[in-house]
Amino acid sequence: MNLLELVAALLGAISVWLVVRRNIWAFPIGIVMVLLYIYIFLEAKLYSDMLLQVFFAVMQIHGWWAWSRSEKADDEKISVREVSQQQWWIAGIVQVLGFGALGYAMDTYTDAASPYMDAFVAVESVIAQLWMNRRYLENWILWIAVNQVAIFLYASKALWFTTGLYAVFLVMAVAGYWEWRRKLATH
Repeated sequence: MNLLELVAALLGAISVWLVVRRNIWAFPIGIVMVLLYIYIFLEAKLYSDMLLQVFFAVMQIHGWWAWSRSEKADDEKISVREVSQQQWWIAGIVQVLGFGALGYAMDTYTDAASPYMDAFVAVESVIAQLWMNRRYLENWILWIAVNQVAIFLYASKALWFTTGLYAVFLVMAVAGYWEWRRKLATH
């Protein structure tokens, strides 16, 4: 599985780098990555993350479609928007309820490893991905939180390439936030 995990991690790094650059090729590369991670997380008994990868596969297809039809900015790259205060409140409620329900279900009904930490990563990632597909600047704030927790989760399961990938994702999320914020300010 180490080679499979390495390939998935490399594809993930390339995909997120392309998102930071606002490049639509992030999505087909991301589709391959998440399909590999479905198997990797199943083997690691990280069931919330496995289900999250199924969601990501659908969202990668949706993102590819949405970005191909989105408003373009400089150099034909995707334009950036901001979330409203109401969207923040809704996201917060969904995070708390989703995290609690999924964590409880995984803890009660499966042999999941780290059910609550895994649930946090999954629920927060869903919102971040939806916001990324909608081109909201704040998706990067959520990814920063996800990546910090994911680093500890994957290290606890000795998924070292994935741990490294999420450390890279953390750096890229910070860079993505500043890059998208700069682009938002210039439009």
